[in-house]
Amino acid sequence: MSNELITEKNERVNHFMESLDRMLKGMERLATGCRPVLNGERYLTDKELSARLKVSRRTLQDYRNEGRIPYILLGGKILYRESDIERMLEEEYREAFRWQD
Repeated sequence: MSNELITEKNERVNHFMESLDRMLKGMERLATGCRPVLNGERYLTDKELSARLKVSRRTLQDYRNEGRIPYILLGGKILYRESDIERMLEEEYREAFRWQD
């Protein structure tokens, strides 16, 4: 066993610290997309839902005005319950079919 003093200049220590930095950056990326669950529910903003459904925010407004999509208005901000959106999509699902000749 060596009596060498281990410092930040040591190659193994340096490699270890770089690995920790990479892990931290990865965890930060994961955390930015993760939202805490409120009473078992996740809530989406207009921006998030429009990106997921690939529709404009204006289209979401039309859906709200027509009563086609459930939402929550809280302090001037629109929120959508993820479970409501999933249920709505399931209810609107149509099987593909082919015309028979």
